[in-house]
Amino acid sequence: MARAPKPPFQSLKDKGFDVVFVSHAAGILAQDFPQAIVELEKALSNLQLPITEIIGSGGGETKFTQRLRKTLAGMAWKKHEFIITKTVDGIPMESTSHEVDHVRRFTEVGVVALEIEWNNKDPFFDRDLENFKRLHAEGAISVGILVTRGSSLQENLWSAVRKFAEDRKINSFDDLANNGYVPTPKQKANVLKRVARKNVPMPFADAWTDNFVGNKYGQATTHWDKLQHRIQRGVGNPCPLALLGLPAAMIRFDAAPVETLEDEGVTRQ
Repeated sequence: MARAPKPPFQSLKDKGFDVVFVSHAAGILAQDFPQAIVELEKALSNLQLPITEIIGSGGGETKFTQRLRKTLAGMAWKKHEFIITKTVDGIPMESTSHEVDHVRRFTEVGVVALEIEWNNKDPFFDRDLENFKRLHAEGAISVGILVTRGSSLQENLWSAVRKFAEDRKINSFDDLANNGYVPTPKQKANVLKRVARKNVPMPFADAWTDNFVGNKYGQATTHWDKLQHRIQRGVGNPCPLALLGLPAAMIRFDAAPVETLEDEGVTRQ
């Protein structure tokens, strides 16, 4: 008896990725876009996330996201602006545009669109899902794919950052500076408040980890639970969707210096 084919992205699921399909996306991908599955499994399966890139801050994209985008672009998943024009009797009456960071066209089959939300404000999920919905309704795409921080990665960020502090013997702001990280004055004040409080003062490493993770990767940012809440509310429906959550297993504890360019209030993709 022949073996049943593996579900799409099963190899990623085996590596700890969260994988969820909406509106028959699994069947559509398996039937019409097997090459898309192969390419995305190849791009995502060997991703590594150095702890120094989790710590590093600034106003641009993280190196992690840049590497993933470069890999996808090399497989022809490129940025594209869809322009949809309504006409009446051959006269253009209305035009709208929708930009997607990664679009893959498969001749005579269809189009797959993909967005990466590594660490943005969570309303960006609404933007992406509504974009996918409109583009699917217009026949511009067949499937929309979203990649974000998975549940295990989100849950393990605190312990990963705390391990960074422990490994590098960080017990003061000077220790942080010696490792390439300088908190903003507001962040310093919040840490000191916890360290110096009379009732149950916190060790410096714990106070800094709490403040850092809450400030940079808090509940108002793009991660798996926030995406699932939107899917449960029907945002993006009825566009077929594949949702991929990056796992904690990607984290690597490297010894490189932290590269920072602090700009408080700016999140990084």
